[in-house]
Amino acid sequence: MNERDIEYFISSWKLIPATGGVFDVWVNGELIFSKAEAGRHAELEDLRDPILKLVDAVRPADFAPAGD
Repeated sequence: MNERDIEYFISSWKLIPATGGVFDVWVNGELIFSKAEAGRHAELEDLRDPILKLVDAVRPADFAPAGD
């Protein structure tokens, strides 16, 4: 599965503003990145890899994006 395939499994994104420098990323109720825990801002791999792993877990084995 590549990064474009996640579009078939995520219908919307929601950014919830917070205060105090909070930057948490949640996917389907699971925390995948916390700036407070990491002590830094997220890097691409901090977000991409866990998101792809979660999407892959719910992807049907026979999934093929349209046009493939």
